[in-house]
Amino acid sequence: MPSITKPVAVHPSLHKNTLGLTVRDYEGSMSTLCAGCGHDSITAAIIRACWELSLAPHMIAKMSGIGCSSKTPTYFVSGAHGFNSAHGRMAAIATGANAANRELTYIGISGDGDSLSIGIGHMCHAIRRNVKMLYVIENNGVYGLTKGQFSASADIGSKSKRGEANRMGPIDPVLLGLSLGATFVARSFSGDKEQLVPILKAGLAHRGFAMVDVISPCVTFNDHVGSTKSYLYTRNNMLKVNETDFVPPASEILATIGTNGAVNVAMHDGSIVRFKGVPKDYDPTDRRKVFDYLQEHHGKGEVVTGLLYVDESVPDLHELSASPDTALSKMPYEKLCPGAKVLGELQEEFR
Repeated sequence: MPSITKPVAVHPSLHKNTLGLTVRDYEGSMSTLCAGCGHDSITAAIIRACWELSLAPHMIAKMSGIGCSSKTPTYFVSGAHGFNSAHGRMAAIATGANAANRELTYIGISGDGDSLSIGIGHMCHAIRRNVKMLYVIENNGVYGLTKGQFSASADIGSKSKRGEANRMGPIDPVLLGLSLGATFVARSFSGDKEQLVPILKAGLAHRGFAMVDVISPCVTFNDHVGSTKSYLYTRNNMLKVNETDFVPPASEILATIGTNGAVNVAMHDGSIVRFKGVPKDYDPTDRRKVFDYLQEHHGKGEVVTGLLYVDESVPDLHELSASPDTALSKMPYEKLCPGAKVLGELQEEFR
């Protein structure tokens, strides 16, 4: 429960990484998200990935925007730097922070509403600049904090909690990233830790912008038409004494997505998502073939998961800008702003 402080006791048998830290050292505060939320499963995977990579907590910068996803950074690596930006602006803030201090490992947590609607322009430019960061999209198809409106990733025909069907086509962040020239594109499922952790580790080690789209079920989809436990049923049949809402706890959805065939996973509302892992002979270095493969299986109603595309040959933001190896935040002011005299001399030199 969110009102309970997370215990600080550490079991003596916990393994330590090369820094001498246990997995508990990479945890954060107690989650306040709904019980069973897929976002908490993503948090656990991030914690595991950071621990296995032996990342120094004080050398991590975790960023977020606004939405249920923006809570996630609070729940991992409490010793890291953190910044909760405005709605949709996380990519822009992360770009500026990365430009100022290239020595940190940047982990950006966003949602489908945060990245694919108000923040889509900022995300596109972060991809274009190849900012070195892990960019996780916690994708559930809704605006969870504002009672379940459709987000830009909602599929045609999907139902809202009040029963309306979505009629607009979705924006697929994976296809968008591929079309914009993203150098690392992956997709996973929050309930498949065996697949998600290695993907996150690969993204953290990537040379540039690593986009990881994670399908993350929202427990509020249990609030479907016909349920006597739904918000709509309760509001139509209750005697109000105050204005409150209740989200019944649900179990975390777990599934293993193998490389042979597709796996049907039941969501909290009873709907089925069909996941398919990429085969062993899959080539993640051919952008055109990857795009065609995704389109083919999307037409079959399958959500393809795994490391979908990677290109380590493209320079990142600092390499493109020929910025110094030393972080700008550590350079003396006189070096960053040498004054009008030095500027004039440079202008004369290059005339």
